[in-house]
Amino acid sequence: MTVTRLYADKRVFEVSGTGYIPQGDIKSTDENEVSVSQDVLDRLFEIGILCNDAILRSEEGVVQMIGDPTEGAMLTAAAKGCSRDVGAVRKEHPRAGEKPFDSTRKMMSVASTTLPDAPYISLTKGAPDRILDRSNKELTSSGVIDLSDERRQEITEMNSQFARGALRVLAFAYRHHDNSEFEGMESDMIFVGLMGMIDPARPEAKESIRVCHEAGIRVVMITGDHKETAVAIANDLNLREVDDEVLSGSDLDKMTKEELRLASENTSVYARVSPENKVQIVDAIKANGHISSMTGDGVNDAPALKRADIGVAMGITGTEVAKSAADMILTDDNFSTIVHAVEEGRVIFSNIRKVVSFLLSCNIGEILVIFLTNMILGPEYTPLMPIQLLWLNLVTDSFPALALGQERAEEGIMKLPPRSPDAKILDKEMRASITIQALAIMVTVFAAFNLGRIFYPDVYLSGGALVSGFNFMPLAGTQPSFGAHTYAFICLVMAELVRAYSSRSERHSVFGLGFFSNSTLNKGILLSVVLTLAVVYLPFMSDAFHTIPLQLRDWGVILSLVLIPFVAGEIFKLVYHRNDRKKKAS
Repeated sequence: MTVTRLYADKRVFEVSGTGYIPQGDIKSTDENEVSVSQDVLDRLFEIGILCNDAILRSEEGVVQMIGDPTEGAMLTAAAKGCSRDVGAVRKEHPRAGEKPFDSTRKMMSVASTTLPDAPYISLTKGAPDRILDRSNKELTSSGVIDLSDERRQEITEMNSQFARGALRVLAFAYRHHDNSEFEGMESDMIFVGLMGMIDPARPEAKESIRVCHEAGIRVVMITGDHKETAVAIANDLNLREVDDEVLSGSDLDKMTKEELRLASENTSVYARVSPENKVQIVDAIKANGHISSMTGDGVNDAPALKRADIGVAMGITGTEVAKSAADMILTDDNFSTIVHAVEEGRVIFSNIRKVVSFLLSCNIGEILVIFLTNMILGPEYTPLMPIQLLWLNLVTDSFPALALGQERAEEGIMKLPPRSPDAKILDKEMRASITIQALAIMVTVFAAFNLGRIFYPDVYLSGGALVSGFNFMPLAGTQPSFGAHTYAFICLVMAELVRAYSSRSERHSVFGLGFFSNSTLNKGILLSVVLTLAVVYLPFMSDAFHTIPLQLRDWGVILSLVLIPFVAGEIFKLVYHRNDRKKKAS
């Protein structure tokens, strides 16, 4: 926050410098400047110094501001332009009383008994319209004069001019008192001037708001600033659409709940609002069926933070009251962190869907192939041994599933519309995908099992001798060879590992994602392949798992079959999301 403009004694002054470093100049913008009394500027700065709770501290050349940023900016401006030292002013003129700022009065006043021109004086800062309403005189180079209607209009126009330049504007006034009671502290005051300060948005704020709009998230500004200031800032951030409404707290006070509910649908800026208004806005947004997230840092934000679906408090500047009322605390006070949190939430939810889809399609495929084989060939011809099923579930499925849970954000994930809070993980799309994949795995493994029976024929006893042969419908007393079991087992292992690649995205082809972009998945699949090869080729494991060593021909057949569920999954994504691609192309 930095003071960049002053208005006093009918003149505008530019203040150079940025931040809280007290280095800069104060120059009039009037080329034909008539000398302005330093007393007028000093009184403006004295009010800014004394009606202020912030502290500027310099340690080893580094300036640290403690307190409210607005008050810190006022102290910095005073350090640049006041003829007296800021610390000396505070030391010589301690407070004798105070009326703290509140959102109803929109003013703060302090009392002092030691300023040189009056034994009893009150100093006030606040919203320009409120200060003008309570002032009847003005301090000028010629002394104190009556505040005419014409001057009120000029000051109001200057306030609007500052506000249209995205400046936050405060007015300053004072009043003499007859005694230390300080009665009527905020009435019949002497107007001194205006300070316009800029609170530049962080560079990443505009980009974060753009991302929110693409993600279907509407960003609304709720501020205590003047309406014109709020509109200027909103326009600079591209937060506001051309036809969006701008409502003030006074507008809200006149509305019924139903009127506000309807108006909230196309209102992006709320200015000069009270704590009660903030709660009304949150209620109106929720009444329209939206999920609301409210950010805030002050005590007066706490009710709205509590009322919102997700209250977000500032971790650095936030009060303890705001933090206790919030559901989430931003440790860096950065709006873009909220956007990153939304993206991370979408990634987590998407990865949960990927893991669920992968595991269910594989396990249902296993069940279906066993069911189909038993129905057609009989219970003696189960394609998988119990120990092989355990291996599939504990080893083959586990490593890829863990890796899918670490999948990075897909391209365009923040361009998808928000999901409904009632949306199910197993939605129509996922159920269709699981069904197609499970059926494809069933067909593939059933085919592999029977090819294994051809290449490694069934065995049966004939006259006490072991004889082998193949008949599609098994003969009585026969059983499948270990070769058939090995074919079914290895084909299912490879089909599930390839299915893991296809599961990396519900919308994009694995060829677009790249096979090597998820190193964790590649490592998990490689580990599964190595362990499976051990099951086939190490004698002691081969005996335990009822497998035989496969030849090169066998691997060619199995890998060819594995393409069936892989191609089925890619075609499903291509067909199901063809409308999405058409919209993107248009």
